[in-house]
Amino acid sequence: MPQNPFVYGEVVPAAAFVDREAELDRLSADLLAGQKVFLISPRRYGKSSLVRQALRSAARGGALTVDVTVSSYSSYVAFLEGYARSLVSVETRLDRARTWLRDLLGAVRPEVRIDDAGGRLELSFPSIRTDRDVSRLAGEVFALPGRIAEARGRRMTIALDEFQAIGAFNGGSVEHALRAAVQHQRQVGYVFSGSEPSLMERMLGRSRPFYNLPYDVQRLAHELWDDTRADGRRTAGLEDLHVTLKRLLGEHQTLFEGTWQRLTLAQRGALRAAVLEEGRELLSADVRARYRLSGASTVQASLAALVREDVLAREGDRYVVVDSLFREWVARQTF
Repeated sequence: MPQNPFVYGEVVPAAAFVDREAELDRLSADLLAGQKVFLISPRRYGKSSLVRQALRSAARGGALTVDVTVSSYSSYVAFLEGYARSLVSVETRLDRARTWLRDLLGAVRPEVRIDDAGGRLELSFPSIRTDRDVSRLAGEVFALPGRIAEARGRRMTIALDEFQAIGAFNGGSVEHALRAAVQHQRQVGYVFSGSEPSLMERMLGRSRPFYNLPYDVQRLAHELWDDTRADGRRTAGLEDLHVTLKRLLGEHQTLFEGTWQRLTLAQRGALRAAVLEEGRELLSADVRARYRLSGASTVQASLAALVREDVLAREGDRYVVVDSLFREWVARQTF
């Protein structure tokens, strides 16, 4: 009998992966260009399968690839050990991999052995005991991709799946350490993917290390550049910019819709007023009447809640939407 072609509940093989051509091309190109991408969706949307295909595409483009599921590890040190082991495994010759570890991680004294049963390289850091030791180890491990890319003279593409789980390791210091390392690694592309949208969104909040990575203006310019090149053109105008913006808003629809739905009705009204009034005079009777808002105290409470949730920020005498794409979405998609 022919094999059932409908695969689900697992990362699908290449033969079973269909559709998502545009998303796959864009993600693959960004990774090969050394971009840092956040990929957010609920579970069972095919996110891991898309990432796996993008890594295969990057490998065909000559990049070294690494795929790690962050939520698989029970502690920060276990994650660092597993991540370092995955990074070094791009070198298939075990003797050379051991040399790499000695040369690249000698400062944190790794213990390396070869598993007799499977011939696999095992790695641990038995000398790591204090928080200070862990912090030093993290700095060395997170710097590894850049060092490996330089040593091999090749690009690297790294997927950190279920990335929201990293927040449980050692408080927020993990995000700071990782952010400090990846921002200097132009030869390394990262995709940070997660299936708990609310947690992933918080990691991009104004007070967190990954906020504005990449910056909003740079993001839009980057996407416009890619769209223009994909169309075989050398110049772009204002109309092209709006086409790219419309595409980005569509890609963020699920994320922005989730954020909007979590707000109370009073907060939605205050946010929409902030967007359309450019954040000014929001407590005035005129603005409250125009947007059918409640009393000034209720509007003030809603604005304060939106600031606490990093949806709005206070700048002088006005409120601004932290995510400029979300601002455009609110202006175009809500009433």
